[in-house]
Amino acid sequence: MSEATVKPRAIIHVDMDAFYASVEVMDNPALAGKPVIVGGTRESRGVVAAASYEARVFGVRSAMSTARAERLCPHGVHIAPRMERYAEVSHDIRSILDAYTPLVEPISIDEAFLDVTASQALFGTGPEIGRVIKQRIRAEIGLIASVGVAPNKYLAKLASDLEKPDGFVVFTQDEAEARLALLPASRLWGVGKKTEEALAHANVRTIADVVRAPDALLERIVGSYAARLRLLARGIDDRPVVPDADAKSIGAENTFARDIADADALRAELDVLAERVARRARADDVVGFTVNLKARYADFTTVTRAKTLPDATSDSVVIRDAARELLEKRLGREGRALRLLGVSLSNLAHAEEVTRDLFDAARTNTSRNRTLDAVMDALRGRFGANAVRRGTKRGVSGGSE
Repeated sequence: MSEATVKPRAIIHVDMDAFYASVEVMDNPALAGKPVIVGGTRESRGVVAAASYEARVFGVRSAMSTARAERLCPHGVHIAPRMERYAEVSHDIRSILDAYTPLVEPISIDEAFLDVTASQALFGTGPEIGRVIKQRIRAEIGLIASVGVAPNKYLAKLASDLEKPDGFVVFTQDEAEARLALLPASRLWGVGKKTEEALAHANVRTIADVVRAPDALLERIVGSYAARLRLLARGIDDRPVVPDADAKSIGAENTFARDIADADALRAELDVLAERVARRARADDVVGFTVNLKARYADFTTVTRAKTLPDATSDSVVIRDAARELLEKRLGREGRALRLLGVSLSNLAHAEEVTRDLFDAARTNTSRNRTLDAVMDALRGRFGANAVRRGTKRGVSGGSE
């Protein structure tokens, strides 16, 4: 394929707005509209980890000392960080992102890049996928994300920053240089405060100025980074989205439009989730020892259960049957309705690192399942994720069907 016919990439940057503070407000609605400062208390020394937009009006920023934040905003509500809670919410957000592409590169607990180029045949254009992700995060999690969509990582990140909070900005490559031109040079990656001052001293203040600046001038200020800086100033960035290769778990979950109490309906939902987890594990060439179930009741109480298997697996039937056992025998639901179900595979290892005993007769069914999984994966890859589904039997002990 010639360069002229290569389709542009579709890269999405998702950035949660005032993430820690927003989680605190979500969990305690009485804080809504108040200047929330996460990262320290009036009685302790420390730094600000996050500040709500109401606090930012007073000049409070992350990495600022708590003492200074107190002086700037004496009526601020100071809250100690709850990192486990933020990680839990981040995991829920990640489950939404994973539904659209396996190419997710987390940058921090509250932002990530996605390459959805190959996903457009299934889910629509990059901007359409970005819009749906933004809507789902708000509807299912209860938080607001700013989203940028562009043909590369730099432009996608810049787009998500431009209209915060609650922003949604799309850049195309054709318009990139014109839209960048009037922005300050500090918007370029690698231009911190000192570099910005050095550039300004040389009368290079905007991104357009960087494009026009002589090579010798840029090299004198930023050294060998000059060539890279000029490419960014023109909106060019060819770095790939690199998924986290050493993920601690692979998961999928679904928040239902209406709470579900019916056992058969919950089993059907669970089977779909287990299949998604197994398919992604195979795509990532990993296997896992532990199958985890996450269930959330109508009152938002969340319960988790786990089962560790004798052998690591990415087998759809093995993961499905373990998840069914957790739901039907170990959850203790007692007929109560659920608003969310999730399945994940943890204690991961690269598939080639796991030694398998090929002569164990007990694994005959697993081998047959693996062959069927490979065929079904190939069909889904060609015709879409919903092209074929495995038949089901009721109960938790059924094998491959």
